Amino acid sequence: MRITTWNVNSVRQRLDHLLAFLKEAEPDVLCLQEIKTQDEGFPRAEIEAAGYNVAVHGQKGFNGVAILSRSPLEDVRRGLPGDPSDEQSRYLEGVVPFRSGVVRVATIYLPNGNPVGTEKYPYKLAWMNRLIAHAGGLLQLEEPLVLAGDYNVIPEPRDCHDPAVWANDALFLPQTRAKFRELLNLGLTEAVRATTDAEKLYTFWDYQAGAWPKNNGIRIDHLLLSSQATDRLGGTLIHKHVRAWEKPSDHVPVSVELKD
Repeated sequence: MRITTWNVNSVRQRLDHLLAFLKEAEPDVLCLQEIKTQDEGFPRAEIEAAGYNVAVHGQKGFNGVAILSRSPLEDVRRGLPGDPSDEQSRYLEGVVPFRSGVVRVATIYLPNGNPVGTEKYPYKLAWMNRLIAHAGGLLQLEEPLVLAGDYNVIPEPRDCHDPAVWANDALFLPQTRAKFRELLNLGLTEAVRATTDAEKLYTFWDYQAGAWPKNNGIRIDHLLLSSQATDRLGGTLIHKHVRAWEKPSDHVPVSVELKD
């Protein structure tokens, strides 16, 4: 089973890219972030015609997440528990049938947190605390679990082209990375780093300052696996070539392969 995460940066603007990627990579599950549309604006018909079932948790103009699955999704849950007043659409999970059972998959668009001196950074940390609490509960189910998405977290200095540039950014602050480690320490495995120690592995390149041709990127899109999913880990792939497509998203898809 191939499970992929991708911050598509507007599903309607990148629909041709999305359909091309589905045909090329044939993921069994694709977790999308930053779809930037309400549920009724999602191009459901086109995606279903490509052979995928759709679950959407959208928001007008901002945020928004979706799960595309070749198999029908079960037990779909919209929104991250822990704050009934939070109206931002950043979390969606569902259960996907697997040949030898099921896999629970979540798509996550974790808050950016910038500028740090505003209410946006405390919101980011509070959201991460809610994710930690919810993930802890999911792990008690003792089933294959994949928490996939744009985490807006640079885990280590090697995950960005120049750590000094990011030193005071919400994506790289010590508090942010500490919260990410707290999440991992629940018993989750970060799939890419479980399969490679290679340098200069990035998933995001800014549109400005020639970041893409210079390979000045950062790695902020992650797939976190429960122990039951890690036992089936077959490999990972960063689909870097997608960033070279015409008018691309600033993120590229990242996939994990789970063996039956």
